[in-house]
Amino acid sequence: MEYEGNVYRPPSEAYSLIVQATIGCSHNKCTFCSMYKDKQFRTRPVEDVISDFREARSMYRAISRIFLADGDALVLETDKILLLLREIRELFPECERVSIYGNPKDVLRKSHEELVSLRENGLAIIYIGAESGDDEVLRRVEKGADSDEIITAVRKAEDAEIQASVTFISGLGGIGLSERHALGIARVINESRPSFAALLTLLLDPGASMYEDLAAGSFELMTPEQIAGETLLLLSQARPKAECVFRSNHASNYVPLKGTLPNDNDKMITTLKNALKNGAFKDDRYRLF
Repeated sequence: MEYEGNVYRPPSEAYSLIVQATIGCSHNKCTFCSMYKDKQFRTRPVEDVISDFREARSMYRAISRIFLADGDALVLETDKILLLLREIRELFPECERVSIYGNPKDVLRKSHEELVSLRENGLAIIYIGAESGDDEVLRRVEKGADSDEIITAVRKAEDAEIQASVTFISGLGGIGLSERHALGIARVINESRPSFAALLTLLLDPGASMYEDLAAGSFELMTPEQIAGETLLLLSQARPKAECVFRSNHASNYVPLKGTLPNDNDKMITTLKNALKNGAFKDDRYRLF
């Protein structure tokens, strides 16, 4: 099987077969991200992707999950994705779930009928990096989508019965925009009602352009206590009408949280308040990308 460069995947795809349908990220402008800076975006020929599937079939007795990489493979034309999904169904009848990264604009470009067709052929989850729900934060980090577009994209996926797993980043707005950032995330969750929401905490690699702002002093990383305060505000307001599985237990997080919104908000709020009271935060040496 062929892999070009580092291969990134969501934490929940740790045990999935990962196959690159695209190389890199078609947007690749987010200032906080360094993941795909060493790659020139391009799509892989469908026959090469299928060749990888066939090789995997010869190597593994059972594959229950497949993740289509790289950064936003949903950018592919729907017909190409359908070809891949049908090949997966033929080669891996035991496969329970196929998932994919997609930025908000990728989802918006697909019609409802296209998304339904993808779901009917096996696409179960779209991972959407929202990062924030505040338009000023989104503008500063050059996300390429505003909060209303993110909400519409998530709802569009969910309306097609494809689960949306939406990722946000604590501390992305810095101290000055922290309140707006938290309230914006809560609004996106409440209005878009994703199946899953994940909250990471900002870590900056020297390869990210925002790192230059950090080095120059024009951006300041928030302390664990400030991150906890931001998350408390988010959880106090994020109470969607439909249940949303919430996770903030990534290696980057200072305090692990998991629950279901809105049922477990108070439990997670108590966990954060106890961490603040006791200073029980993960040491920065053990926080990882």
